[in-house]
Amino acid sequence: MLTAAIEALGGQPREGQRTMVRAVRDALVGGTHLAVQAGTGTGKSLAYLVPAIRHAIAHDTTVVVSTATIALQRQLVDRDLPRLAEALKPVLGRAPTFAILKGRRNYLCLHRLTGADDVDPADELFDPFAISSMGRHVKRLHEWSSNTETGDRDELVPGVPDSAWRQVSVSARECLGVSRCPVGTDCFAERAKHEAGRADVVVTNHALLAIDALESRAVLPEHDVVVVDEAHDLVDRVTGVATAELTGAMVTAASRRCAKLVDQAIADRLSEAAEGLDLVLTDAPLGRWENSLPTPVAGALTAVRDATSGCRTSLGSERREDPENATARKLALALLDEVNETASRLLVAFAEEDPAKRYDVVWLAEQGPDGSRGRVLRVAPLSVGGLLRERLFGPRTVVLTSATLTLGGSFDALARQWGLPAEAPKPEGAALQGGKEKPDPVPDPDVPRWSGLDVGSPFQHQRAAILYVAKQLPTPGRDGLPKAYLDEIAELVTAAGGGTLGLFSSMRAAKQAAEALRPRLEQPILCQGDDATGLLVKRFAEDDATCLFGTLSLWQGVDVPGRSLRLVLIDRIPFPRPDDPLVSARQRAVDARGGNGFLTVSATHAALLLAQGAGRLLRGMDDRGVVAILDPRLATARYGGFLRASLPPFWPTTDPEVVRAALRRLAATP
Repeated sequence: MLTAAIEALGGQPREGQRTMVRAVRDALVGGTHLAVQAGTGTGKSLAYLVPAIRHAIAHDTTVVVSTATIALQRQLVDRDLPRLAEALKPVLGRAPTFAILKGRRNYLCLHRLTGADDVDPADELFDPFAISSMGRHVKRLHEWSSNTETGDRDELVPGVPDSAWRQVSVSARECLGVSRCPVGTDCFAERAKHEAGRADVVVTNHALLAIDALESRAVLPEHDVVVVDEAHDLVDRVTGVATAELTGAMVTAASRRCAKLVDQAIADRLSEAAEGLDLVLTDAPLGRWENSLPTPVAGALTAVRDATSGCRTSLGSERREDPENATARKLALALLDEVNETASRLLVAFAEEDPAKRYDVVWLAEQGPDGSRGRVLRVAPLSVGGLLRERLFGPRTVVLTSATLTLGGSFDALARQWGLPAEAPKPEGAALQGGKEKPDPVPDPDVPRWSGLDVGSPFQHQRAAILYVAKQLPTPGRDGLPKAYLDEIAELVTAAGGGTLGLFSSMRAAKQAAEALRPRLEQPILCQGDDATGLLVKRFAEDDATCLFGTLSLWQGVDVPGRSLRLVLIDRIPFPRPDDPLVSARQRAVDARGGNGFLTVSATHAALLLAQGAGRLLRGMDDRGVVAILDPRLATARYGGFLRASLPPFWPTTDPEVVRAALRRLAATP
């Protein structure tokens, strides 16, 4: 099957790909979880799709493939799966079927569209220009609704602001249900769900996978296998889904939704609770709350919880909904439930005295543009490992894959975050990691069984690229890029003749470098924020003298093979901010259990980003270049070995003259 698939997609057979196919097949047969690191160029999509499709057809079931990015979803659904289905048809006796499924909010709601004049209170606008702009967007959505076959927001180009899209879409909680909705038979979301229910392979995203795993309602078709591609992002996406926030504006919006549906006194009680919450949050301390809720905040949250419960009771159950007010009632109930659940969750967040055993982390932050910043109370899980272990790995077989899964030379760091046990020492000569050398005499049936496999990369890293650590530079500080860093960047870019992707730890640093170096260098320098990121990457790829400086989204989102990218420059080790409330809480919890919180949390985060950033360099078999890391701590700090072991095995040097000479030779090569 793999041979037929490779021929259909015009690829070349690779040993790493064949090894991965066998490992995925064995995992599906044996029902054991598998983590596979497959470097760029391995062909990992085919390596998991072929055995997954075979499993789906042989067992008349559905396999779910989850990705972190829209780009990979589109690659799978628009390119890989159609060609693969045609190629495997003679082998399997029929063409395998596939579908893409997203959250309900991603699809146009025809019922909301017909009542789009009922503007969401949270989006009420008082600026005449803004109201006019909203009207134009909604009118365009009306026109698009007559032409779209899927109602998928991602197919609307150019897109519309979130505030406009909310007028014509609903969340799962807000949906009337296909049987009650007047246009339920034409529903785009239900149609996508129906297609997914009949497919052999369903492509979705990590957020929807998390909702399906963490909530009581099933949103994905029944399935016994999940393939998690871009698995390095899984924990962050699941954490995002499990994070809730509460503001006075949200409570106010809930009271407005209820205003015409309940007794005025009941709605006023909720409005007063919103004002009270706003008032106490204004005086509350920003940052993570370590020991308890401030007393005034606890009182305000209690008032919000009780007032939303009162509105909920007054609205009655869904069985009492009359058709005329069904949509308004459903929208009100959805927001009431969200506010009530978040307030209740916050009120019990400190019930456990030991911070290391608490389920949630609570902090107060500011959001919004300067001059009109508001305060938002957030609550997020201290760890999602237990949730994943119980609700993702428990009921089904999971294959996790990415080009970056081994950090510090081991799967342990990410395995812990996924809720899996650490890998045991690998038996001599064994291909797989993660199992024990000798069977446990009394194995724990609740511990998920898994194995790890690194199939390597087709690239000859030591011959194709240099890892340069600027050991001679000073340790980076907090006051922007020092002059020595700017001078070093100028020397490297000049030697390379451009073709530089500058990955900076902050947008401030990226802009500082761009502004300081544009007058000094002949090479054009683009900076993230000058234009849409996609357009900047396109301009960068089209001219091999151009440089592109930017921050986080470029660390993982750039794929530029060829001469246009020959130098990846990283200004500093990308540790998370020390005042990040979730990071600091997780580090403290690890320390409290006797572990090394810094290495487990911050260094792991940095290692993952460094590996992703360095991976931007070699995207094709003929690519050559340099990864230059200006932060000397990579060579001098105790944790430097862990970070270096997380990077591809490039040829290493700390000699600036050696690396500049190599870049000059590379720039002179046609």
